[in-house]
Amino acid sequence: MINQEEKVSLFGSQLMSRRGFLGRAGLTMGGLSLAQLLAKDGDPSAFSGKAPIRPDILSKEPYAPRGTHFETPAKQVLIVYCPGAVSHVDTFDYKPDLFKYHGQKPPGLPAVTFEGPTGNIAQPFWEFKPRGESGKMISELVPHLAEHADDFCFMHSLTTQTSAHPQGENFMNTGFTMEGFPSFGAWVTYALGTDNQELPSFVAINDPRGTARSGKNNFGNGFLPAAFQGTDFNAKNPPANLVRPGHLTAGDDKSTVELLARFNAKHLQQFPDDADLAARIASYELAGKMQTSVPDIMSIDGEPESIHKEYGTDQGSDLKREYAKNCILARRLLEKGVRVVQLFNGSDPSGGNGITNWDSHSNIKNTHAMQAEIMDQPTAALIHDLKRRGMLEHTLVVWCTEFGRMPFLQANGSGRDHNPEAFTCFLAGAGVKKGFSYGESDNFGFKGAKDIATVYDFNATLLHLMGLDHERLSYYHNGIERRLTNVHGHVIKDVLA
Repeated sequence: MINQEEKVSLFGSQLMSRRGFLGRAGLTMGGLSLAQLLAKDGDPSAFSGKAPIRPDILSKEPYAPRGTHFETPAKQVLIVYCPGAVSHVDTFDYKPDLFKYHGQKPPGLPAVTFEGPTGNIAQPFWEFKPRGESGKMISELVPHLAEHADDFCFMHSLTTQTSAHPQGENFMNTGFTMEGFPSFGAWVTYALGTDNQELPSFVAINDPRGTARSGKNNFGNGFLPAAFQGTDFNAKNPPANLVRPGHLTAGDDKSTVELLARFNAKHLQQFPDDADLAARIASYELAGKMQTSVPDIMSIDGEPESIHKEYGTDQGSDLKREYAKNCILARRLLEKGVRVVQLFNGSDPSGGNGITNWDSHSNIKNTHAMQAEIMDQPTAALIHDLKRRGMLEHTLVVWCTEFGRMPFLQANGSGRDHNPEAFTCFLAGAGVKKGFSYGESDNFGFKGAKDIATVYDFNATLLHLMGLDHERLSYYHNGIERRLTNVHGHVIKDVLA
């Protein structure tokens, strides 16, 4: 038995008594408490010396436009997210060896993957052709996007930490496989605010079939103040709480909002440093403004017939038509100065309606073809429209998915399994090289082989393109200075224009 005076080793090789241990532990807990109080007093730099966000941003004007860490051409960002894992070897990552070894099982490839036993190597289900002046090989699955190959910067060596869809979505969109962390859009709007005070700083335009597997976590604010969460609506379903009740006149509505604003302002004066209260009030005030701004922005029927034809709102499946309308809405939001627009092509498969995303464990030729029919033309039209209007000069475009798919089939002989070791995303617009490919997967598209990049690197690069240093953009939460990139990530400078 150890008595009170007996020495024990607790902190490295240092010996101390139980009394000494308790004293030091007490000081440590006191230090943590002091740190938390300092954070509440609005001095985030007291912990890391790196946090750039001033306390007045959160406690007074959460939506006010703010400066970047350094000058950059990108002022806004459009994210086209395709949940379900798009097959890179059937779209943008051309691998001749898949034709050479088609129907075989070369040594070195696993016998079992995420969903079970593997089958044989399978060549792409669609023909690849050289595109544009760059000669980039892109498949016929996405012919409309292929027409703009010279505007894109492809990243072929991306890797992720998980082969499960929900965790993969979380990791790509929040930097963590677990839920409860801020999304990329929330981090950007937390740092930069917005130039349009009548619309949300961050809008998530969900698939017509519903949200992706991780739901609102993909565009949530996590532990950041509520003002920075993505506002969820699409061209088909505007937010129901923005519709004024029929018995309330516009004048009465305005008077009510103004009275409420005065009450809120007086209440906030009593708690000037309460960022959460400020965020709630700002969110309510924005909702009031959106009652007039949103109906106008969502009136896409007034767009010229040529625009509807270009995007495809008048052709193809009903889902394609609805997604095309969402793409027009995305452009209109960016035109009005919304800082971040996240556009989803795919939803949670539990929502019914048959095939709902890019997940293709069986009959990939059918499932990918159905998704591409919805995504390809409207997305290509959106990017082309932004370029035509000169908006790509200040808008960063990000096309991404959570991971790739295997170069061999599953044992069922018709689908490709999840592949976290290699996948492709592409960038376009402000600050990005054009007609460029970064990194390589191996000869089969199975693993990253050259200039391998992680999702941390990917997100660090996106923040850099928006003028933000990923190591300086942080938020103190539960004793930790949290970042989108955690403690990892390097900017991929080779993709910068």
